[in-house]
Formats: sequence, structure tokens, C-alpha cells
Amino acid sequence: MSLNKTVLGMISCIAILASGFPAQAQEWPATPPAEAPAHWGSVSANFEEIPYPYPVHFLELERFDTPMRMAYMDVPPSGRANGQTVFIQHGMNFYSEAYTDTINALAADGFRVLAVDRIGYGKSSKPIIPYNFNFVAANMKSLLDELGIDEVAIVGHSMGGMVVTRFAMLYPQLVTHVVMVNQIGLTDQRQGRPWSDPYADELEVSTYQSILRGHQNYFPLAWPPEHLEFVRRQYGQTLSGEWPTLAMVRRLQGGMLYNDPVVYDWQHIATKALVIGGEEDGLVDDFPTLARNVANELQNSAIILYQNVGHAPQIEIPDQFHADLIRFLRSDPNQAASAWN
Repeated sequence: MSLNKTVLGMISCIAILASGFPAQAQEWPATPPAEAPAHWGSVSANFEEIPYPYPVHFLELERFDTPMRMAYMDVPPSGRANGQTVFIQHGMNFYSEAYTDTINALAADGFRVLAVDRIGYGKSSKPIIPYNFNFVAANMKSLLDELGIDEVAIVGHSMGGMVVTRFAMLYPQLVTHVVMVNQIGLTDQRQGRPWSDPYADELEVSTYQSILRGHQNYFPLAWPPEHLEFVRRQYGQTLSGEWPTLAMVRRLQGGMLYNDPVVYDWQHIATKALVIGGEEDGLVDDFPTLARNVANELQNSAIILYQNVGHAPQIEIPDQFHADLIRFLRSDPNQAASAWN
């Protein structure tokens, strides 16, 4: 399998590296506007115009008899190297660039950081395929094989928590630590509603207001103004001529929550695990109770829940969150998680 090391660009803007948001994000209004600003334009399917903070590489893959490319950043330590590698998995409405703050915090503490745009997201290919978590985990394994990495800590936020759950179950020999940050998919949705054919119904229309509401659910207590940049990008793709394909890809990805639950994976994971997140998660009913259930199902876990924090602690309380994350990742993988915290 060949690896295209072509670099799309090195971003030197200090504002991006410091904040995780583009420089223009500093100008966002305190309250999101009721309508999309008139000057917002379309955004390309593969984010060609969106700068990333580190060089972007591509892993060439062939799945379902379809060639595709997975974008990723391979970030070396900026602090004294500690010999550990952390693999970050993003949430459903995001991609690797959105976790710049976390990447920077880990690199500064000596970690090598891998951050991918999963197939169907960001700068990666957008094929119409039967998406599932085994597919995603296999792509993670292919990247580790290509880079010659045989040991890794894995961190997943939101849907990314489901990804690292499946990876930890399938490839336990590769994983030293697993961290699930405000993971979704905490129940088996098949028990509450019947299956629906993703090709049978007309695709829902995504509007600025519906996209904004989805992002506001992440922050039920306080809206971070700079987050409107991510609303702009997602809305901008609905203005693209490629939106019909992107909309179907999103529907197929969303179907993973129903078709491929991970609730039966946790009991098989012996890797040292941390369940962590904000208690006021607007995406999950009674997140604290369900998060504790995950921790109880895992064989070797600890749990940290933050009061008065929502779905994205890495944005809402970055200093506290990153300190706890790093403290866990630096802990002895052979030490019981219950003794760690």
C-alpha cells in the first residue's frame, strides 16, 4: 500500500496554533446570527480551502473495490519526546483540524500525535459505501502499519469514542490506553425503533438554522463565539454542487449508530481505559448514568465527569481537560485504572 507524502501546506499562523480556530474566528459575534451571513459562500467537498495546522498526508486505500484516500496529520513532539504515540479520532460533525488545541497540548508534552480525517470527512475521500466501525478500525490499523507503529494510545471524542471502542476490542495488542470523551452510541438504538432504508427516503434539507441548533447542543451552558466557524464550514458544504453526495455520505455515516452499536464491545476490552466528559451533554439523555455504565462494563477503567460542562470539554475547559488526559496517558498501562484516579 503506497503512502503519498505530498504536503498540502504548512500553516504558520500563530493564531491558528494557539486557538485551534482560523484567525478570522476572532471576529465572530458573541451571539450567532439568526440567518447565515450573506457573504458566506460554498465550501468544497474535500476542504481544499480549509488550512490545517500541520502538513497533511494521505494514505491510499482500496475498500469495497473502491480506491480512496484518508487524510491525516502526523505531528512530532514539540516538547521533549516521551516515546508515546496518541491516535485521535474526531466526532461526527468534525475532522482532525478541529482538535488542534488537543494536538498541540499532547505534542508539547512529548507525544507524537496522529490525527485523521476518517473516510467521508474533512480532506478525505467521500465514497458512497456501507460505512461501519470495523471499516474505520481497519483503516486505523492500515495507517499504523504504514507508519511502522506497533503501540499506540487512542483517544476518541463523541462518535470517535465509538471508533476507539471498536479498535480497542479488535486490536488489543496494539493499544496501551483508550480514552472515550463524551462518547455517543451509549445504548442500542435498535431496541427503540425499526430500521429505515437510507436510500428510500428523500434526503433531509440541512439549513443554517438546523446546523446551528446541532452545534448549540454541544454547549448548553455557554456558546463559544469562535465555534461559529465550524457552523460556517458545514453550512457552506450545503451550498456546494457536491452536496447531494455529501448528504448521502452523512446519512450512511449516521446509520452506523443504528446498524453497528458498540455497546457489546465494552465488556471485552481489558485495556486501561478512561471514560471522561461533561455531565451536561446536550446530545445524550442522562449522560452521567450512561457514562458510568460504560465504565462498569469495561474491565479496567476510571471515570472523570465534569460538572457544568457539555459535550466538548476540550473546548469548554481545555486546561483542566488536557491536564487530566495527559496525566492518564502518561500513567503505567499495566497499572490498574482504579488505582490511577
